[in-house]
Amino acid sequence: MENARELFQIMTRRFGLLNKNCCSIGGNDVSLVQSHILYEVDRQHNPSMQQIAETLGTDITTFSRQVQSLIKMNLVKKTPDPQDRRVHTLALTTEGKFVATTIDMQMNDYLNEVFSYMTDFEKETVLHSVKIFNDAMAKSNKCCGPLSE
Repeated sequence: MENARELFQIMTRRFGLLNKNCCSIGGNDVSLVQSHILYEVDRQHNPSMQQIAETLGTDITTFSRQVQSLIKMNLVKKTPDPQDRRVHTLALTTEGKFVATTIDMQMNDYLNEVFSYMTDFEKETVLHSVKIFNDAMAKSNKCCGPLSE
C-alpha cells in the first residue's frame, strides 16, 4: 500500500487547503476557515455561535475572532436570541449569501471537473470511500476531527 500520509499531503496541496486565502470574491479575501463558517451558517438555519463552533470543532474564542472579521466584511450578522440574550445567532447578509453561493459554485465546478476524469464507478467509489473514512475519523478520539453531522 502507498504511504497514506503522503497521499493525503498531496491531496491537501492540490485542493489548495494550504493557501492562506481560499477565494477572493467581490473584493473580499476569504480564508479557508471563514469559508467553512459561511458554509455552515448557510446550511444551518439561524444557528447559534456555539453550534457552528462545535460543528467545526473550533474553540469559541478563535471562532469569535473569525466571526468578528466576517461581520466587519459585512458577510455575517450576529443577533442576540430573543429567548436567551446570552446566546447569539448567526445569519448571512445578502453579500454573505452571494459569497457563500459563489464559493459553493466554484468548489462544485472544481469537483465536477476532477470527477470528469473518472468513470461513474470510480467517482462513486471515491465518494463512498471518503464517506467511510469520514465516519471512521468521527469515531477516533485522537484528534480534533469535526463533529458528526
